Amino acid sequence: MTVSLTPDETALLHGEGTGAQAFAMEVLTAYAGAVGAKSLIPISNAHVDGCLYHGQSSQDFVDALLAGQGRVAVPTTLNVGSMDLIHPEIMAMPPAAQSAPTRLMRTHVDLGCLPTFSCAPYQSLFRPKFGDQIAWGESNAIVFANSVIGARTNRYGDFIDLCCAIAGRAPAYGLHLDENRRGQIHFELQGCAAPLDPTDDLFVAVGLILGQVSDDLVPVIEGLPPPRDEDQLKALGAVAASSGAVGLFHAVGITPEAPDLATVFAEQPPLKRVAITEADLRAALGQLSTVPTRTPITAVCLGTPHFSLAEWRRALALLRDHTPRKGIPIYINTARETLAILQAEGALDGTEDFGLIPVVDTCTYITAIIQRMNGVVMTNSGKWAHYAPGNIGVDVAFAELADCIASAACGRVTRGTA
Repeated sequence: MTVSLTPDETALLHGEGTGAQAFAMEVLTAYAGAVGAKSLIPISNAHVDGCLYHGQSSQDFVDALLAGQGRVAVPTTLNVGSMDLIHPEIMAMPPAAQSAPTRLMRTHVDLGCLPTFSCAPYQSLFRPKFGDQIAWGESNAIVFANSVIGARTNRYGDFIDLCCAIAGRAPAYGLHLDENRRGQIHFELQGCAAPLDPTDDLFVAVGLILGQVSDDLVPVIEGLPPPRDEDQLKALGAVAASSGAVGLFHAVGITPEAPDLATVFAEQPPLKRVAITEADLRAALGQLSTVPTRTPITAVCLGTPHFSLAEWRRALALLRDHTPRKGIPIYINTARETLAILQAEGALDGTEDFGLIPVVDTCTYITAIIQRMNGVVMTNSGKWAHYAPGNIGVDVAFAELADCIASAACGRVTRGTA
């Protein structure tokens, strides 16, 4: 398809800017034509997912942009990399293996990207607003921006997201456009014995079902109770995006584009209807654990996506309800910005006595941080539970946050009083 460009875009494509801008425009116009976009749209913000080291090609691409005087045109945050640059001593890899992933992360900063290195850019100062056109990589960030904030982005992969940031534009297709944001598949929570409590487990289970059933349709959830906070919607979207291809979900009466069913479906009938029962929810949660209750654990991993300040405060309160015990490490992935606030407050003082290990710039399911890989790791994250067995080869026990903290204290999987 022929892509219609403005005079300014044509000038950039033909080299009237920097070499990097011309290259980015060449990539974007080819990509736009391939996906059927008729034009490009200006963006206000980008989030780049290319900091995770996958080999020399990752570095070569960024080096080529730098050689062409590359500089991002809009505020651009960076997703996690393969290293904790603040705490390199916790990395379970030899120093020689750290140089390439470290260089890749720092080279992105040389392009003018902000060294956030967080999978949760919506928790930063650069959170977009409703209706903003943005270009984001990282699946959980994409679904959060579209669903919870009501900003607009497609699922942009490595290299394309960086080209959008350099050009300050994105292809006008998919979830950038009104007509592609209406609901298509209707999920209804029904048959429950009592009103549903807004537990973390509920939001994770619903997200897992959405991801496995929705395919490429935009899901709408009816009957979800009001969440305690946006972290529960974050968890729902993260596992929906990880277990499937969800880039946008609507929760009736909760998310900004779904005040009611008629509005979210644009007065059209859904293409498909799916009932979610209590049995479905239990079955979904059962998929996230590979071991039974009472199994000994070797670590707890929290913060996938990165822990917010609210999640930290909940976790720290739960932690201090127990006797300090260093035997089971509790790794919490979080953003630099969030960790700095906690440290300035003194909120983490003494937490090393409980085995707490803050992790920034990366995540424990994608790189070598966990010291004992021959045991069971417990998590409250549906995304972590979904990916970790395949990524790092550990058995996983999934549970609510309180159970994870209690399990670290006793050294085995415990849920409730079990």
